[in-house]
Amino acid sequence: MRNLPQFFLAALLAIAPLFSKADDRPNIILIMSDDMGWSDIGCYGGETATPNLDSLAKGGVRFTQFYNTGRCCPTRASLLTGLYPHQAGVGHMTGNYGLPQYQGELNQECVTIAEALKPAGYRTYMAGKWHVTPYVGNREDPDTSNWPRQRGFDRFFGTIHGAGSFFDPNSLTRDNKHITPDNDPEYKPDGTWYYTDAISDNTVRYITDHAKDHADEPFFHYVAYTAAHWPMHALPEDIAKYEGKFDDGYTPVREARIKRLEEMKLLPDHWKVTDQVGDWDNVKLKEWESANMEVYAAMIDNMDQGIGRIIQSLKDTDQYDNTLIMFFQDNGGCAEGFGRGKLVGPLERPSAPTLKPMGKDELQTNMIPPQSRDGYPLRRGDGVMPGPPETEVGYGQNWANVSNTPFREYKHWVHEGGIATPLIAHWPKGISQTGKALRETNEGPLYDSPSHLIDLMATAVDLGKATYPADKIPVEGISLAPAFSGNGLERGKPIYFEHEGNRAVRDGKWKLVAKGVNSPWELYDMEADRTETNNLISEKVELASKMAAQYETWAKERGVVPFGSWKKDKKGKGKKSAKKEFKAKIGDAFDESTSPAVANRNFEVRASVSGLPADGVIVSQGGSNMGWTLFVKENKLNFTSRSKGKTVSAVTNLPATAEQKIEAIISKGKIVLKSNGERLTVEQCNPWIEGHPIDALMVGKDEGGLVGDYSEPNAFGGKIELVEISLK
Repeated sequence: MRNLPQFFLAALLAIAPLFSKADDRPNIILIMSDDMGWSDIGCYGGETATPNLDSLAKGGVRFTQFYNTGRCCPTRASLLTGLYPHQAGVGHMTGNYGLPQYQGELNQECVTIAEALKPAGYRTYMAGKWHVTPYVGNREDPDTSNWPRQRGFDRFFGTIHGAGSFFDPNSLTRDNKHITPDNDPEYKPDGTWYYTDAISDNTVRYITDHAKDHADEPFFHYVAYTAAHWPMHALPEDIAKYEGKFDDGYTPVREARIKRLEEMKLLPDHWKVTDQVGDWDNVKLKEWESANMEVYAAMIDNMDQGIGRIIQSLKDTDQYDNTLIMFFQDNGGCAEGFGRGKLVGPLERPSAPTLKPMGKDELQTNMIPPQSRDGYPLRRGDGVMPGPPETEVGYGQNWANVSNTPFREYKHWVHEGGIATPLIAHWPKGISQTGKALRETNEGPLYDSPSHLIDLMATAVDLGKATYPADKIPVEGISLAPAFSGNGLERGKPIYFEHEGNRAVRDGKWKLVAKGVNSPWELYDMEADRTETNNLISEKVELASKMAAQYETWAKERGVVPFGSWKKDKKGKGKKSAKKEFKAKIGDAFDESTSPAVANRNFEVRASVSGLPADGVIVSQGGSNMGWTLFVKENKLNFTSRSKGKTVSAVTNLPATAEQKIEAIISKGKIVLKSNGERLTVEQCNPWIEGHPIDALMVGKDEGGLVGDYSEPNAFGGKIELVEISLK
């Protein structure tokens, strides 16, 4: 068990006599974890030790049909604003696609819960992952206009970006200033600096400071953990608890979860459990594969320990009974193949650091750091044991399938495996554990009415007796307060979903869902078949047509467009820039009309990069129909062009030099790749792109429609000084 830093303990003791609370409105704490499946925590059937979350469930209410949006950014936008993510400006991720609903950051037509509660007298705090505005890593004067302090929060500690190292996260920020784990004057842990602990400990600090300085005011606190998002990073003492626990593979773990879910009354007998993904007998690196799940469990375990410290701080400051705590997840288990595949860097950790340590004030700007702060080189790929700071590995699709037991699909999709999340609500003074809408279990009562992140704003405004601004987009959700009294919810309208063309409508017991822009609708009776194994679309044609029409009306009213169709007119021709020379850095914003007009012409790309070897996209433009990308994979330089969905590529090994000026020369008959002026390869082909790409030019990543054979965003792990593009 990790101990709080001594100065936090001293602060608790010193201020204990000062606590009082005059305002009877509840404090509100929203706790969200990252990339976890529906059955990962103990009180929802998981094998990982989560005694503190289990205790909250036992003394509160577990919602069985609570929903997120299926992905990081849109979930955060929705929970913060009470709107569907498109209405808040985050229709996809943090890329700007030239439409207000897809601008890639919170707009000014919405308010956050913090902005809504502050005028009502609430103090507001946040610790953790923001991820609702672009992060520009190499800017000395970043645009902070959409950072937490400017969106209603009195204090903030966390990260602006969406993913990174747990030992040295990029975009680490206190209030409005980027910091490092070494130079933060306000947080000096007794042991190893670990981001999950840092989020928990700073939350404890904000709670205790609030009790000392603002005891007569209620508070709102948003706690956004990055656990258990990749990379699989954990502390050795937490990993040790799970050594050998997953050595028998996927089937025993999944079967044990199914049994517990049935015992907990979370899995009715008449639901058919979805098929298992992955055959343990065919896994070649069994020790490595099981180690990934061990570290994943350790990450969840550490988060639960931190939640325990948060609970204890509330008790120690006499704020526990009148604090509403709600725990949920941003999306389902993640099937992305992050960090898996061919080896990058050494398989084993060197006996001593081989690179120069980073300075105390040297900011980490890379999602995938090329080294640890103390100088160990990046290691990733099959066989690299996860856990240490220099490793970058994810747990993969097969374990994600276990995480999402008993449901279909994963993060990104809007079948239940992507959007179903636990919701634990705990509030001793405000939650009744009896009522006509509750089901009793040994683990605490269950509540079955469907609900969604859009309901959190309405709940906060209701309980906080706040007034939602009349000049902003009206809240989409409803208050969950009736559920806290054991009563049903009266929504009166369906719940909708859309992400990357995956779309769904949930109306009462019925769910209409589709996977991808062009895929057909499926229809399921969620009372009889929430695992979505019996498609009733051919039997309920009239109902399906009605729900499809509801979706189209909703999408039109809220500015949802077919994924990838940004600013495309009926003839498939977008506006084009007349420029022939372009210079770009990470964070520079382009759209379709300001990106290079590369269609049917020769062009050259030059990029000055450092920190090699490092994988990821150096620069890209376009998507799955038209576009091009220059990227590094497994220390091989790759230029791929895509025209009408078909690709041609040139691939070559990169020299063993940390700093290089890379060039790609594109002409109608060939692709030439160079490094530091020397020709590396020539590929005889026709790389011309027959139409103007819709997706904008991006430096350091590829989001939206993907040009290359990689997962989004495939951010570059090194540093990019400058990209130049010349049209011929």
